[in-house]
Amino acid sequence: MAKKIMLQGTMSSAGKSVLTAALLRVLKQDGYSCAPFKSQNMALNSYVTADGLEIGRAQAMQAEAAGIEPSAEMNPILLKPMGDTVSQVVLNGKPIDNMKAKDYYARKQDFIPDIMSAFRKLDSSYDVIVVEGAGSPAEINLKQNDIVNMGLAEMIDSPVLLIGDIDRGGVFAQLYGTWALLEPHERERIKGLIINKFRGDRSILEPGFGMLADICPVPVLGVMPYMELDIDEEDSLAERLSYQGHASLADIAVIRLPHISNFTDFAPLERASGVSLRYVRRADEFGKPDMVIIPGTKNVMDDLSWLNSCGLGRLICRHVSLGGYVLGICGGYQMLGETLLDPEGLETANPADTRGIQGKGLGLLPTKTVFVPSKVTKRSHGVTCGDGEGVWSVSGLSVSGYEIHQGRTRLISGTSFLALEDGRQDGCCAGKVAGTYMHGLFDSEHFTEALIGRLFEEKGLEQPDRQYFESVKSHKETEYDRLADAMRKSCDITAIYELAGIR
Repeated sequence: MAKKIMLQGTMSSAGKSVLTAALLRVLKQDGYSCAPFKSQNMALNSYVTADGLEIGRAQAMQAEAAGIEPSAEMNPILLKPMGDTVSQVVLNGKPIDNMKAKDYYARKQDFIPDIMSAFRKLDSSYDVIVVEGAGSPAEINLKQNDIVNMGLAEMIDSPVLLIGDIDRGGVFAQLYGTWALLEPHERERIKGLIINKFRGDRSILEPGFGMLADICPVPVLGVMPYMELDIDEEDSLAERLSYQGHASLADIAVIRLPHISNFTDFAPLERASGVSLRYVRRADEFGKPDMVIIPGTKNVMDDLSWLNSCGLGRLICRHVSLGGYVLGICGGYQMLGETLLDPEGLETANPADTRGIQGKGLGLLPTKTVFVPSKVTKRSHGVTCGDGEGVWSVSGLSVSGYEIHQGRTRLISGTSFLALEDGRQDGCCAGKVAGTYMHGLFDSEHFTEALIGRLFEEKGLEQPDRQYFESVKSHKETEYDRLADAMRKSCDITAIYELAGIR
């Protein structure tokens, strides 16, 4: 059986996902086979495993830090929000239903066998499992029948490290308040505290440790520094979605849809020199971009309505009429078409409002999309067809990525964007507008370098001297090692190992 330790947080975005990855990397460096586990995740940033199953992007990132292939067992339940009260429930990598929050919470206990089955598979395969909680264990209105925080810790009999976020302020109140709201048997599971995202002089912080110890008998085992990291983030709380670009030679605007998903698609563009990658939420932020990207979304019909009502749809069409480039990915590709039909209300938080109603797309691609219950989740490989204009005219460039969609899109006319390895055609090109179902497109370095090069060439600009970005894989490896180094310097790794029974 594997050794195990669980990381819980005082709140969402306290840094559980990143510190889980850090500890996994430390374990890997020390020669242990290790794996992440999160029983229930809520995120729109998802990942497709090698066998075509869908899990949270954070668990895929953590598996990468551990040097292993991601699997569905690492995240048996994934909730993909479609609105304030409705989520698609993905169980063991496959969607089973769209549920209202109250209906899901009424059924949580039904999923325990799936959670424990997934955990046992990891338990029999690895030396150490690093378990991540969700939100806060002290949400007293949600503690009954908990399956992701203290309830899970009890099921798998795991010690717990509690993480507080000092960057938001009140970290001692966070840590003590969380501990105080737990039941006595739950408090006993918390064996150490970690203060995360610290900036400043640690000597000023340290007197608080003794004061905290007077009321909370749990030691502080580390103070992790605030770090700027370039690893896959989990959800729309990510700071990068507020980024408004910088002075550059090529301006690329990503539409920040209300239910934007898989925004990790654009991380390579953020690293590209001479490129400003910015996220646009309002018409007054649109500006004069060289390229507009409409990203994926878990709520295509509602986000399409938002796009038109806020004025961004009109600006995108005007941008095309003036000769600008547009790319749609997944849901964004569907929106670029002429019509969208959702007969079963699969892509809306209010299915009764749109069931059987045909929606009108932006009309920039000659396509028609119909949403069906069966979901495509697979990795894909192919080459560009080069049948568009300008940057979309380069053919034969190899690309790899993954697909996650319930829409089936048919070309009314026009040509495909990609020729896939399995014989399928993907996407559509029409002039300077293109769309594709392939997420992760920009991780294919030659494709991205060619695209940026064409943008520079058309503007009559000299390309930057240095390469646009280093290898995606080597870049991530460097980031994980940097994260592990910070944890070794800032935390008592020996004590953490002893808590987990590793040494």
